Amino acid sequence: MQGHLLVILLLSIFIALLGIGIIVPVMPVFAASLGAGGLALGLIIAAFSITRGIFQPIVGNLSDRWGRKMFLVCGLLVYALVGLAMPEATSVLNLIVIRAFHGVGSAMIVPVAMACVSDLAPVGQEGRYMGLLNIAIFTGIGSGPLLGGFFTDLWGMASAFYAMAGLSSLALLLVVFQLPAPERRDLGIRRLGIMEALRSMLCRRRTGGILLARMATMIIMVPTMAFLPLLMHQWFGSSGMEIGLVIACRTLVNALLQTPFGRMADRRDKAVLLLTGCLVISIVMCLVPLAGAFWQLLALFVLLGMGEAIIWPTLGAYATEEGRRYGQGTMMGVFSLAMSVGVFCGSLGAGFTMDLLGLRWSFFIIGVLVLALSLVAIGLIRGSAAPAAPATIERKLALITTPQKD
Repeated sequence: MQGHLLVILLLSIFIALLGIGIIVPVMPVFAASLGAGGLALGLIIAAFSITRGIFQPIVGNLSDRWGRKMFLVCGLLVYALVGLAMPEATSVLNLIVIRAFHGVGSAMIVPVAMACVSDLAPVGQEGRYMGLLNIAIFTGIGSGPLLGGFFTDLWGMASAFYAMAGLSSLALLLVVFQLPAPERRDLGIRRLGIMEALRSMLCRRRTGGILLARMATMIIMVPTMAFLPLLMHQWFGSSGMEIGLVIACRTLVNALLQTPFGRMADRRDKAVLLLTGCLVISIVMCLVPLAGAFWQLLALFVLLGMGEAIIWPTLGAYATEEGRRYGQGTMMGVFSLAMSVGVFCGSLGAGFTMDLLGLRWSFFIIGVLVLALSLVAIGLIRGSAAPAAPATIERKLALITTPQKD
């Protein structure tokens, strides 16, 4: 039954993220057609990050108390509605509001799915299980841009948004009818409120370092995803399919390498792996402005995907270990909040430097910033003792989801 739960979760996340990936190459161009400049693009992305950041720790904490399924259902419903509303936007302000609503839906999906997989992960296999989740995430996001570019070239930008709505609805039906209703077993363990848990995490060097590393490595998402279509259009006159190919290669390489690097995270020094991945992505960011042709940019983004493939399961394993202390939903909610803070900082920073210094400098500055913050985070993690991991901790603190008995 555990295998069945895992398959349903991963398939649902794959379908939902496939829909999100479809609109990646379309969103910046659509926003620009409504008059959005660099800072306005940053604000559109920031609106998503702000609402997602606010609600993720709250939803994660509540899912430890109330169960996971209801939040997944609500989040997928929001995704479907956003896909229908986006083509109707007539101004940049409309896009900002819709993306803010989109962030609320995301807060109910990604951290809750991470908590579900963490609940199922045996001690010592955290990297492997989080690697499987990352495969679903990156395969969905990586395949989506290819479809999005294809739909846009054939039927226009609106078709990509409608495809997102349809795929989100499909994932919603899968969760409703195939994911068992949760059964909460109250073991008498007092669960921390979100503010109490957040204070505890920030005071603990190891947890704080993990959260800082997650934030730092997410700063690159805006220039490498949202601004990439503009970069390729301005520098190389690239088509929608070429833009989708670069994004897809980066994320699909990431997905393909999740299993080996997930297993490696369970067996090797996680801090060394994390440092290696951060060096790779920082170097790539600094080299992007030097790309002189489409194929050079494609090669750099393949290398970027390899660096991220080292980072994601490693940080996921770290977070799962810490989740046994705080509750998986609570930990994954705050972990996802750190991701949103990174995207928010990256969106505003990239937008500001793009308007002030140009698109090329935004990549270089962010690459240096990511490396500096990552080194601080790794120092915090290495300077604290690893948590004990007796097999009983997970059973006591995780929210157990099992099918209702007939």
